Amino acid sequence: MNKIQGLIAATFSTFHEDGSLNLAQIPAIVDRLVEDGLKGIFICGTNGEGPNLTVAERMAVAEAYMASAKGRLLVFVHVGHTSIAECRALAAHAEQIGADAVSAVAAFYFKPANVANLVASMAQIAAAAPNTPFYYYHIPALTGVGMDMLEFLQLGEQQIPSLAGIKYTAATIHEYQACLNYKGGKFDVLYGYDELLLPALAVGARGAVGSTYNFAAPMYLRVMALFGSGQLDEARQLQLLLVNMIREMVKFSPIPAQKAIMEMLGFDLGPTRLPLVPLTAQDKVQLRQQLEVIGFFEALKGIRFAGSFPSVSG
Repeated sequence: MNKIQGLIAATFSTFHEDGSLNLAQIPAIVDRLVEDGLKGIFICGTNGEGPNLTVAERMAVAEAYMASAKGRLLVFVHVGHTSIAECRALAAHAEQIGADAVSAVAAFYFKPANVANLVASMAQIAAAAPNTPFYYYHIPALTGVGMDMLEFLQLGEQQIPSLAGIKYTAATIHEYQACLNYKGGKFDVLYGYDELLLPALAVGARGAVGSTYNFAAPMYLRVMALFGSGQLDEARQLQLLLVNMIREMVKFSPIPAQKAIMEMLGFDLGPTRLPLVPLTAQDKVQLRQQLEVIGFFEALKGIRFAGSFPSVSG
């Protein structure tokens, strides 16, 4: 798989009110993402509540997304789990159904002791899907595993034949830049913090994975286009609006808040699973009001219907 240029949406879970999977929602979500100019989807990760799903449920979600997205969007399947055996089962399944890539976080209960230990763990997982590109999912804020990613690439390239790159979800832009440029840009290092997309572009990012790309991709794609054409003041202003949107969102629990925004845009994805708790009706009203105050919905509508985001390839 070539290096990815453009945006990959970290898709949400879709549940019925009783907490069971609602796979019928997925085709409409995929259609919207295609329409909005996304390059791919990252499923059963943080945003998709992967750790809150059973292995069987994660396989069912992967199959449903593959059925709708294959040929239209790249499909990344997150296979991270506290058990390497379960990771391997998920990775083998993802390869069997034709996923474009697999990805895994570090174990987050018994944590890897050092980079060599981390690489050995990822090598076992990747070996279960030997013909599918593997991306390590670096998200130390949630896993508590914050190791040197340049060292990971140095050791990983020797032990993980399918290593394609890293989903880099950390604010350490300097280390991200070093990873991007390792061996002349050998690996595909996708940036993972939506609120730092513009700084990541400044150090060389061309591809990114994020949660708010589910509903605000046209605005981020516009940031990328403005940056690419040298309109830096305009890019900064639009990125600031997106930062302000995220600042309002994280006043609540971020994943339930984003599902509430999706509902405001016509996509009722159902509740979240404990320990995540959906927003109350009052919280939803407050969040909507604050997003209206900063002009988020108006800006999204204007950019989306103007079609002013670029088509991206790679």
